[in-house]
Amino acid sequence: MTEILAGRLSRPAGRAPGIRGRGGWLRNSGVIIALAVLALILTAALAPQLITTADPDAVAPAEAFQSPSAAHFFGTDESGRDVYTRVVFGAGNSLLIGIAATAVGLGLALILGLLGGLGSRLGDFVSTRIVEVMFALPGLLLALVFIAIAGPGVVTSTVAVGLSTAPGYARIIRSQLRSVRSASYVEAATVLGHSRARIVWQHILPGALSPIFVLGTLGVGQAIVWASSLGFLGLGVAPPAAEWGAMLSSGRTYIDVAWWLTVFPGLAIVATAASFTVLGRALNARTRQEARG
Repeated sequence: MTEILAGRLSRPAGRAPGIRGRGGWLRNSGVIIALAVLALILTAALAPQLITTADPDAVAPAEAFQSPSAAHFFGTDESGRDVYTRVVFGAGNSLLIGIAATAVGLGLALILGLLGGLGSRLGDFVSTRIVEVMFALPGLLLALVFIAIAGPGVVTSTVAVGLSTAPGYARIIRSQLRSVRSASYVEAATVLGHSRARIVWQHILPGALSPIFVLGTLGVGQAIVWASSLGFLGLGVAPPAAEWGAMLSSGRTYIDVAWWLTVFPGLAIVATAASFTVLGRALNARTRQEARG
């Protein structure tokens, strides 16, 4: 995933069809659909009562395993709970974990990237070794190792996902810092006698850290998928709280008789992750076009 993110950040803007000129990316149908989906997900996360008035934990055993209908849009689960309502309320937990995990990953990546890109040789050596050690384990495996040490739970799952994404972000930030350090306007500021602190804060950091918002947008989708994977393994939000990964986990037992228990939470995960990715790619293309003038 790290290589994909890096490739998207370096991809020429011309590869994103329909994203041209000021405001042109809003004329891209894919971006419009992504924004519409994210607006719906944010509404579900912040004000689920606007979309459904039912209780996500309300149990009705007599209505268990009802297929999708006008009464229950996404059917009901083994306890008679409305799956549509649980998917809506699950958006808050899934989105919160995804955003928080991305913030943790970017925060750690900033420390490692700045230490390697602007620090001394010792700092560069230390940050490089740390990143290499973290890269030695696949991202999800690194998250599982951390959870095995710290114990399962929402907080540990969030930190675990953040740790697993940090090395990729750190490598990109470090590369950006080194590229900007050798730019002509930084050399000109040095010749003019500006202090090192002023050069770093006014010239290097603004140019080097500009991709962070794009990285964050792309990373939230990835973090939601990984957090849902941990929830599927029973290492995330504890039941009966509504969370998409946990809903997938509980529904897999009945997949042969109640397909809707896994299909609808799975579609919510895919739609959210894909929308964040589409929006991130559009922002990346627009940023590169503005950089080219």
